[in-house]
Amino acid sequence: MAVVQATVFGGSGFLGRYAVQRLAETGARVVAAMRHPERAGFLKPMGAVGQIAPVAADIGDAAAVAAAMRGSDLAVNLVGILAESRRRSFAAIHVDGARRVAEAAAAAGATRLVHVSALGADAASPSAYARSKAAGEAAVRAGFPGAAVLRPGVMVGPEDRFLNRFAALARVVPALPLVHGGRTRLQPVCIRDAAEAVARAATRPDAAGRTYELGGPAVYSFRELLEYTLATAGRRALLLPLPEWLLALEARVFELLPEPPLTRDQIALLRRDNIVNDSDAGRLGDLGIEPVPLESAAPEWLARHRRGGALEGVRRRL
Repeated sequence: MAVVQATVFGGSGFLGRYAVQRLAETGARVVAAMRHPERAGFLKPMGAVGQIAPVAADIGDAAAVAAAMRGSDLAVNLVGILAESRRRSFAAIHVDGARRVAEAAAAAGATRLVHVSALGADAASPSAYARSKAAGEAAVRAGFPGAAVLRPGVMVGPEDRFLNRFAALARVVPALPLVHGGRTRLQPVCIRDAAEAVARAATRPDAAGRTYELGGPAVYSFRELLEYTLATAGRRALLLPLPEWLLALEARVFELLPEPPLTRDQIALLRRDNIVNDSDAGRLGDLGIEPVPLESAAPEWLARHRRGGALEGVRRRL
């Protein structure tokens, strides 16, 4: 099924830049909707002249969302936050925003909607983030029953704020904290595989109405991922298990920062394994994608931390 025009909400984000490029490669015209289109000039060279158009659209503004959807036969919602702030709550972004996109897509006569949720979305989760992701899925299904829902695990890639953040932290601190002793199991997925899943869910007729859990080919404990990151980045740091009460105190302080490296809700999220486990959901393989092993992709970008200075931008954002 060919897509003529796609509106990608969150088109300048980590997954957004790869999804926009992949959709453009299918021949679609892409409307990349975001709050600050003036910062997204890097998207335009990813397609032919005029093929990718950044536009202003905050998913908190129903009129802006509707305008961004005009003329599109596909909507892709990638907007999400990892930490709440006074201006942006999980409910406002993951539930109300997702509902607006679904309703606008239906009103515009779009034939397809791809909604990106998160692995671990669960109404009964101890994490407000995971509960809001589950509520967002329900809102999308109510507004656009044929939506394809993707639940990626931790997404890793050259611009990620997971592996890269720990590698950068190891340059400035002697120890990294192990949340819950580092026992939580994670199943990271490479960013290009996640973007390919967006493109295939948008074009495959059998993806409509289905849910897919996106995880890489291997499961790691949190400790194992940190050990791998440090070894590959050529860094050393003590991995220090800390009690949850002490982590919560640290997180309370971090939450005062614009982009906190750890929040109390993330500590709650890590009480549960974040792996593919819904037997009713599809997998990357069901979309015809063979996931790339972390060990094949990560050395390319983690090696940059060895050079001492290539990722100062990451360091400044910590």
